[in-house]
Amino acid sequence: MVNPRIVAAISGALASYLADEEAGQAAAAGLWAAAPAGPPVNLWALSGRQAAMQLRQLAQRRSLR
Repeated sequence: MVNPRIVAAISGALASYLADEEAGQAAAAGLWAAAPAGPPVNLWALSGRQAAMQLRQLAQRRSLR
């Protein structure tokens, strides 16, 4: 038949495994929640910087001809 010691060992191992998984998920959720939100991305500024970099690259290419 079923040995009660084996059943107790299996149920204890499962309980320990589930507790470790829950603790890991709680720790991972805490890492993401701890990061403060930064300022919103200014797309106009990024576009202007990209245009300036492209103009500089174009000028460098023309000067090397």
